[in-house]
Amino acid sequence: MATGIEAQTLEPVSPNEPEANKLFRMVMKHKGSDLHLKVGLPPAMRLTGVIRQMALPALSTADMERLMFPLLSTRQRAILEDEGGVDFAHIVFDPNGLETRFRVNLFRQRGRLSLVARRVNNTVPDFEGLGLPPVLAEIATHDQGIVILAGVTGSGKSTTIASMLEYVNQRERCNIVTIEDPIEFTFVDDKSIIHQREVGIDVIDWDTALKHAVRQDPDIILVGEMRDRDTFNAAMHAAETGHLVFGTIHASSAPSTIGRILDLFPRDMHSALRQSLAFNLKAIIAQKLLPTAKDWAERTGQTRIPTCEVMRTSPTVRKLILNEEDGKLGDAIRIGKDDGMQDFTESLKILVQAEKVERATAFEVAPSPEALKMALKGITIAQPGIL
Repeated sequence: MATGIEAQTLEPVSPNEPEANKLFRMVMKHKGSDLHLKVGLPPAMRLTGVIRQMALPALSTADMERLMFPLLSTRQRAILEDEGGVDFAHIVFDPNGLETRFRVNLFRQRGRLSLVARRVNNTVPDFEGLGLPPVLAEIATHDQGIVILAGVTGSGKSTTIASMLEYVNQRERCNIVTIEDPIEFTFVDDKSIIHQREVGIDVIDWDTALKHAVRQDPDIILVGEMRDRDTFNAAMHAAETGHLVFGTIHASSAPSTIGRILDLFPRDMHSALRQSLAFNLKAIIAQKLLPTAKDWAERTGQTRIPTCEVMRTSPTVRKLILNEEDGKLGDAIRIGKDDGMQDFTESLKILVQAEKVERATAFEVAPSPEALKMALKGITIAQPGIL
C-alpha cells in the first residue's frame, strides 16, 4: 500500500452535519476516487488508481461506530445488522453549496465495521470526456431491446450507462425510468422526463419496482444489476414488450456474458433463453478501467479511462448465439468493425496509439499480449471462417 498524503488539518463540520464529512471532504479536496475506512488503519483514499493512507491516527472500533452510525437511516441500520452490509448514497456539500455524491458500502469484516465509498461525478460526463467509442450513441438510441454493460465492480459500468442515458436525455423526448440501489448520478430533465427510483426509499424492493416500471409508460428502463433469474426475466420481458432496457452484469468479456446469463437458469431453459437473447439483445459492452498515461493525465486531468469491448447483435452474432457457438463470438466481434464492434485488443491498440495509456499497462490487461503486439505493428491476423 502506497503512502504520500501529508498531514492535513481536517476541516470542521457544521453542527448539523455528520463528523464523517471531514473525511469525505478530504477525498473531494484531493480529487480521490474512493474513501477506505477500516478499524486498525488510518483513513485512506484511492488517488490515480493507488490507495494512499492519510497522515491521521488509526481508527478504533469506537471511531468507526461514531462516524458511521449517524449516516444510516433506521432501515439501513437494520439491513447492516441483518445482512452484514448495506449500500447507500451519501451527499456532501462543498463551501459553494455544490453537492458531491458518494456510493457507499458499509460492511462488517471480522466483526468490525469497514467502509468503501466511491466518489461520483457531479455532472454526467459525455462519451468524448470518458473516452468511450462513438458507436455507443447508436446503441443508446435503439427503439427497443436490451443493452448489457459487463465488467467487474469498479469498472465504470454505471458511469457509461449514465452517459448513454444523458445522451438520450439531451436529444430525445422520452420517458426514462431508473431503478437503482442506491441512486448514483442525478439527472436533470432536458428533452426527456427522467424518474429515478431508489430501492428502499422510493419503492420497497426490486421486484415491485420492475412491476411498476412497465406500467409507467417508459421508453427506457434502467434495471441496474441483473444479479438473479427474476431480475433478468423482468428485464427481458420489458425488452420483449417494446422498451429499451439497460442492465449490468459481472462478466469479464462480451462473449463470456452470454454464458454468465445462461448460468442464472437451469439447463432445460437455455434453448428458449438463447432465442430471446438472439432477438432482443442489442449490444453487450464489456469494459475495464485503466490508469491513464502520466502525460495524458497531466494534460487533461483524466486519471482513468475505459477500455471497451463492443458486441452488437449482427446476423452473424445472432446465428452463433442460436447455434450455441459462443466460442466463435470473439471472431465475430473482430470481423464486425463495419457494425461498430471492437474487441479489447482493438480498444487497447487505439488507447496506446493515442498515448492515453502506457504500453506496459495495455499489455498487463490484454487478453492476448501477442495479439496486441501484432496489432500495434499493424499486422492483422487472418480470421477463420465462422459462418
